[in-house]
Amino acid sequence: MLRPIRRALLSVSDKTGLVDFARELASKYGVELIATGGTRKALADAGLPVKDISELTKFPEILDGRVKTLHPAIYAGLLAKRDKSEHMQTLVEHALPEIDLVVCNLYPFEQTVAKPGVTEAEAIENIDIGGPCMVRAAAKNFASVTIIVDPVSYGPVLKELGQNAGQLSRETRRELASGAFARIAAYDHAIANYFLTGGAPGEVNFDDPDVLPLLFIPNQKLRYGENPHQRAAFYSDGTADHPCVATAEQLHGKELSYNNILDLDSALNLAREFAAPACVVVKHNNPCGAATAGKLADAFGLAWDGDPLSAFGGIIAFNRPVDVDTASALMDPKAKRFIECVIAPDYEPYALEGLRKWKENVRLLKTGELTGFPKGLDYRRVDGGLLVQARDYGADKPDAWKVVTKRKPTEAEFNALYFSWFVCKHVKSNAIVLARDTQVVGVGAGQMSRVVSVEIAVKKAGEKSKGSVLASDAFFPFPDNVHAAAAAGVTAIIQPGGSVKDADSIAACDEHGIAMLFTGVRHFRH
Repeated sequence: MLRPIRRALLSVSDKTGLVDFARELASKYGVELIATGGTRKALADAGLPVKDISELTKFPEILDGRVKTLHPAIYAGLLAKRDKSEHMQTLVEHALPEIDLVVCNLYPFEQTVAKPGVTEAEAIENIDIGGPCMVRAAAKNFASVTIIVDPVSYGPVLKELGQNAGQLSRETRRELASGAFARIAAYDHAIANYFLTGGAPGEVNFDDPDVLPLLFIPNQKLRYGENPHQRAAFYSDGTADHPCVATAEQLHGKELSYNNILDLDSALNLAREFAAPACVVVKHNNPCGAATAGKLADAFGLAWDGDPLSAFGGIIAFNRPVDVDTASALMDPKAKRFIECVIAPDYEPYALEGLRKWKENVRLLKTGELTGFPKGLDYRRVDGGLLVQARDYGADKPDAWKVVTKRKPTEAEFNALYFSWFVCKHVKSNAIVLARDTQVVGVGAGQMSRVVSVEIAVKKAGEKSKGSVLASDAFFPFPDNVHAAAAAGVTAIIQPGGSVKDADSIAACDEHGIAMLFTGVRHFRH
């Protein structure tokens, strides 16, 4: 049902776009404007006709503005059911006006507590009380009232008003209400985390599995899940203040699928492991190609050539902005590449233009500069419960790695071992990665037997296994892994160590002249 907007109540901390929005409401649709304190001043200074909220409540703002909207004159006008005669008669009897639109974004609590040095008193003063109450009231009565909590909604609302002669549809009001409730939930989530973690300034801890105030906010609807008969959606957890898939901007291509998002997340999190220009190719949630090089285009070429058969239809992640040379390599007509998605910090203008013209459906995502590592906890749903753990970052100490064989790795071997170790932690267990220099040449993933993973990686690598190094995510339970690696031409191995059979594996390495490092850290990825 379409409803007109005759009276709007505005109370915002973020005044982005406010004046232009309010001006069009008032001048084009004759909407009466009512506002609180700073919002009223901003509108009045812009020359707009606006009433102070005290004219409605007949009561001044008190307690330094802590109490200004908590009044029956406000909530009656918000909550009255327009199709219920008793409600409307009550408004008439008490001379209370209907309020058709609320524009309210909350005190900037999250931004305040993120600032280094913020005091508890400052944090508490930025806990909004009246705002969330108004937002909830308006959202509850979305059948009659429109609620806007984000300036990004101004444009679409004005567009629909223009299309419907100053009226909004019930569908739009309901959608805006959904976003409003999600915003309130996220706001309360941030406040709860601040208190649960002791309120350390700038250090709200989302990484402690003993603290679990769960909140997931709708991000986007998906066509289906892993398979067409499964319904699916993508939610964010409110902790993503860093570049990641949940915060990435899609610049081109058809909508993302459930499997796309899983693979994009895996690819990006591996790409961000490296300081040098890096490219990662992921297929079915495992890296089938990865490389670093002095130039991004070279890293892409090496990553793709590691296993071009598996790379077909894969997901590409970069840890640097995509330049023209890299885009040209992606689009090389001789290669006839099929790529589902590309995710990168950014794209040079000509590179983006070329990629957009190259394939209509290829999804191009921009994350912004990759800084640090993913935050938040790692969740795994099981029937009847939830497994929660800290993320697998920060455990590796390369300076503490031990050479356990008679032969030490050469400098070139050590660099290749270092590279392959960080790729291996992103491969499903049992995980084996073969690398030459900083190029993955073979991957064995997800096998019940570690020696079978070695055999698969060797088969993938082919002749490239000769002179390669090998990384294993967990210890070798038997020396047969070493013998299989030696037969393939592997010259150095990196693994956690810790097996009762370590001595046998070390002896096998010495027998074949293979250098081996123990890291003391395991990277299972089930």
